[in-house]
Amino acid sequence: MPLPPGTKTTAHDLLCRLARGAPVADIYHADAVWNGVHPFGTVEGTEAIAPIWADLRRALPDMERRDLIFVGGENQPDPRLTTWRAPHLVAAIGHLQGTFVEDYLDIPATYGVVHLRYAEAHHVEDGRIRHSWVMLDLLDLMRQAGIWPLPPSLGHEGMWPGPASQDGLRLDDGGPSDSLDTVLNMHAALIAFDGRDLSSMPHERYWTEHFMYYAGSGIGMTRGLEGFRAHHQIPFLSTFPDRGARGHFIRIADGPYAVTGGVVYGTDSGEIMGMPATGKVIDVKVMDFYRLTPEGLIAENWLPIDVIGMAHQMGYDILARLRHYRGNPRRTL
Repeated sequence: MPLPPGTKTTAHDLLCRLARGAPVADIYHADAVWNGVHPFGTVEGTEAIAPIWADLRRALPDMERRDLIFVGGENQPDPRLTTWRAPHLVAAIGHLQGTFVEDYLDIPATYGVVHLRYAEAHHVEDGRIRHSWVMLDLLDLMRQAGIWPLPPSLGHEGMWPGPASQDGLRLDDGGPSDSLDTVLNMHAALIAFDGRDLSSMPHERYWTEHFMYYAGSGIGMTRGLEGFRAHHQIPFLSTFPDRGARGHFIRIADGPYAVTGGVVYGTDSGEIMGMPATGKVIDVKVMDFYRLTPEGLIAENWLPIDVIGMAHQMGYDILARLRHYRGNPRRTL
């Protein structure tokens, strides 16, 4: 189903009002479903969603929403998924900026400005949000608070920039786009990996020479094919050599932008981020936001990823470690 006219402006208004303190019941349908990263999980109904926002507002009482990308479109099918699918979605990445005055999920308040990174997708129906998928980069907030629970990231950690083209806020109704086709062709090239040789994945044809790859905290930013391979692709493939995807809940295109998102999985077969192999099959929530050039090449890719949820499945409780650092260690078996 095509994105109904005005959906993006409606969604943008709802989300800005929510950040400014509007009641959750004014923004969401009473039976809405909210899907989050670890430790939030999936909650249903405004009474369950409201505490999530109340906790955020206590931590950042002067919170301001700052979108870097805001897009929307018809949600294209993914044959790997047979469950209910939102017919259209809006999606955004950006930062919740504010003064961090109260501890949040045991992350210590800094009493200074922080930028809590988010990636979101929302299904808007009848003027309110019916479904949300929200990824908050809590690991990056820990970095800003000066309490880092992992070895140094291989890529560069820092605040994500917006698109170099400065056209990420696409609040008009948009039109046809083939950006998603390019992205899915690139994904198909990645899947062609033979398990031995990186050249078996002919995906470099879809990127600009100096593309920027903005991965979530724990991985960090890289530049160009060599940087991408060294700082992300090789470590990830070494850990999950049989990696695959369970399917995308979102596949949308909006002009030069495309968004995909879902769960990747693989057998944890090697060290990653200092965590030893467990032999377990691990699910990792991810989203990808892409900006393409007029020539149809991918110039920028933002990758929110649930590192804390991945680590939790590996038996490494980052939030428990944070509590230990702060003088509240586990005291019983």
